Order: sequence, then C-alpha cells, then structure tokens
Amino acid sequence: MKILHVTVNLAPRYGGVVQAVLDMAGALAARGHEVTIYTTNQDGPEQLDVPLNEPVMRDGVEVRYFPIQNPRFWGTSLPLAEALKADIPKFDVVHTHGLYLFHDLCTGHYCRKHGVPYIMQPHGTLDPYMYQRHRYRKSIMETLFGNRNIKRASGLIYTTEEEKILAKPYTFGAEGYIVPNGLDMSDYETLPEKGRFRSQYPQLQDQKMVLFFSRLNFKKGLDILIRAFSIVQAQHPDSMLVITGPDNENFGARAREWIQEEGIESKVIFTGMLTGQEKLAVLRDADLFVLPSYSENFGIAVIEAMVCGTPVMISDKVNIWRELEANRAGRVAPCSPELFAEGMNELLADKELSTAMGQRGRELVQNLYQWERVGESLEKVYMAVHRDAGQSRPRLQKVVANETRRM
Repeated sequence: MKILHVTVNLAPRYGGVVQAVLDMAGALAARGHEVTIYTTNQDGPEQLDVPLNEPVMRDGVEVRYFPIQNPRFWGTSLPLAEALKADIPKFDVVHTHGLYLFHDLCTGHYCRKHGVPYIMQPHGTLDPYMYQRHRYRKSIMETLFGNRNIKRASGLIYTTEEEKILAKPYTFGAEGYIVPNGLDMSDYETLPEKGRFRSQYPQLQDQKMVLFFSRLNFKKGLDILIRAFSIVQAQHPDSMLVITGPDNENFGARAREWIQEEGIESKVIFTGMLTGQEKLAVLRDADLFVLPSYSENFGIAVIEAMVCGTPVMISDKVNIWRELEANRAGRVAPCSPELFAEGMNELLADKELSTAMGQRGRELVQNLYQWERVGESLEKVYMAVHRDAGQSRPRLQKVVANETRRM
C-alpha cells in the first residue's frame, strides 16, 4: 500500500507524538509498504535545518518538509497545502495526526475531494482535560472543519481503551480502532552500565534517584510531583529528584518557583533534554520513574522506563494506567500529592517490590508494545479501511461532489 502520514512537525522537542509518528511509519515500511510523511520544518521559534519540499529518507520512510509560516501556532504552511492538493490522489490511505491544525483542515478536505480514505489520530486532544483548553478557539475550528473531518473520516485511532472512552462524547459515533504506541526493542538490547549517569553528578552518589522524564509542560503534573517529593523527604531524606526533558514554554521557571517554595532546591537536578545513550543512562540509573500527569494520551516515556527495568509510578490520567495496574507493572495513583507521596515512599522503601515491578514492566512492553507487533495491527486497520472505501466509493463521490459545490 501507499500510505501518507501528515503531521504538524517532527522536531524532537515536541516529545512522544513525534517519535510515535516516525516509529509507526518505520514499522509499516519494514512490512513492505511505501510510506511517506508530510510535515513542516517547525522547531519551536526556529526551523529545523532540513531540505524543503524534497524527499529525505529516514529508516525506509520518505519524509518531506515544508516551510512553516505565520500564524505558527496553527502549523500554517501553504506549500504543504499545495503538496497535499496535488499528491493525495496518489495514496491508498492517509493518516493524519492531531486536531485543530492547518494540516488537519487541508488533509480532510483533499481526501474527501479525491475519494481517498483517511484516518485521524487525535493523540489525546479529545481527552476532556485537553478538550476544554482554548475552548473558544477550538469551537471555531470545529465549526469550520473539525467536526466535518471527524464525521467523514474512515475512523479514529486511539492508543488505549481509556483514550477511546474519554473521546467518545466528541466523535459523533465515528469508528474507533485501538493501536498502541511501541518501542523498537533493538534500541534497548544493550543498555548503559549502571552508574553512568550518576557519575556525572556527585550529589547523586548514595542517593535514591526519583526521575521525571518528560516535557516540562502545564499538563505533566510537576506541581503534584514537587509537593509529593517534598513530603517524601521526611521518610527518605536520602532521595534526589532529577527532572529531565525539554522546556518548550519556559514552564521550568514555574517549576523552580515551586521547588523554592518547598525549600528543596538542593535536592533537585535539572538536566535538560537527553537523547540516545544519555537518555538510556538516566532511565537505567533511576530508582523510580514518576509521571503524575493531568492528561496523557499514552506515555511513551513510561514504557521506555519499563523496558529499562525501572519501576514506574503514574497518575490515573496517563491512559495506559489500566494495563499497568492489571499486570502489576506499575503503581497508579490519583492526581494528589499526598497519594503520590504515599506510593513513592513505599516503592523507595521496598527494593524487592520495586525490582519485581520493574521486571513485570519490561515483560509487559515485550508482550504488547513492540513496533513489530504494532505495525501489524496498524496494517490490518489500513487494509480494512482501504477495502471499505473501495466498496463505498460511488456513494462517497456523490457526497464529495455535493460538499465541493458548497465550498
């Protein structure tokens, strides 16, 4: 099949969604499909140093970057729109990532115009917590194109059953498929020697290391974590909090204020964003990974920690919490500093419990979250969508003709 993925950006600073798009495209290419990604060169306030409007091969996937334009918050790129208009008819199925954005508008319109089936993946934007954010602006987008895109899509892809349940009130009964994110296990076959990360920070020696590994962002629950860690200090004064991740919105300044208010400046280390072996080293050395998010579509960093054998504790707003709880592969708590502190204290105090949990976490990733298996599931969705679109093409063409006349 010829498959097109469309997403607003591919800069590493944007976290798990970017990695998920690249990995799922790579998994499909490995299964013999012809996979292309259309995106922009957006990288925060800057631009990626990449060729524009020409193919860049990446793990068997053709990536085409188009220039980001104002208004940047909308992911605007008129050259991207022109390319979609010209090229969408060449593909068997189109998979668009994210809602309320410029590429979302263009992809839905040209797919319907050319009778090409398209699948939408909201990546958590239909979680009630995120759905209410910037509600006025989003309601305009929904009226102009968003609701129509969902109603006419061949289906929506969710990474967990929890995400599907949360999104149900906003999807007009659209077909939903559950396809999790995954990891390439070959990237984790050889892990750094324990102690490599700690050796860079003398203050970590002989300390229990609690790790926050995610973007520094309003929804990640850093306020919960900092208060919880302050409570933990009473029982575990030999613990340190390491905060690792990109700070795209200067949210780190707010986090530092909370740390100062709690009087724990000497117990917290900020590392910035880590990648490659440095990322694996910090995950490997952590005694406990924590993610108390208010909203989290999947949590790719959670399964990265799990595959490194690190015990994890997450909020019940991280959508893989049901899977972790059912397999005893992680500790789950509500978004409460006191309850988070209770779980952190128990795991930091019981090495045997933590080790067993880390082992079960690694086994869960191996069983459910490998891209090889995820790619097979995604392939089945595409083939079903393509088949169904072929059977309904005459009716679809009539609907599109009527819609086009109104525009």
